[in-house]
Amino acid sequence: MKYPLIILLVASLGFIAEARGHGSVTPEGDLCIIKIGFYSAHFKIYLPRSREHQDYCEDLPDTGETIFVMEYTYGDLGKVPVDFRVIRDITGMGRFAQLQDVEALSQSEIDEATVVYRAPTRQPDIYTINHDFEESGNYLGIVTARHPETNELYTAVFPFEVGYVGYGYVPLFILLALALQGGYWWMNREKKERKLEVKG
Repeated sequence: MKYPLIILLVASLGFIAEARGHGSVTPEGDLCIIKIGFYSAHFKIYLPRSREHQDYCEDLPDTGETIFVMEYTYGDLGKVPVDFRVIRDITGMGRFAQLQDVEALSQSEIDEATVVYRAPTRQPDIYTINHDFEESGNYLGIVTARHPETNELYTAVFPFEVGYVGYGYVPLFILLALALQGGYWWMNREKKERKLEVKG
């Protein structure tokens, strides 16, 4: 019975990793990658006033001046118009918000929730945009690139929190580990009781 529990634990860790990789920003080694359709870029966020050169993938510990940076991994992204928008999270999905949740909003709702927007523009090699977050809370970043030949639109949505002071998925992991350990003990107890019944 021990091995199925280990398998379940590993599978659960995979689920947690998938949940953590929400949206279109995913950690790969020491880098964060934003994927916009088949386009991709190294993605970093800086808080120059409060955290100097420390970079973040998504959740930010402080409000204030924020710099979003995309370093293109392929030159093609620098040749297409890219627009960047950040809205307050009005989807109610929090860190699990995805593109379909944004698409369910009306344009007026998006406009009203927008805190920063840059119209489509080409920036070769590296894309940067600054914003001064005055309020902590949950936000959604929306990055869109349009293919120059097919005119197809590719969109990445990444949820993030400003003023983040929580513990992420650590409590969930601890509860899961405790539940699995409790299940293991309970199954062993049942097994021992059945053996005693057979002997009796």
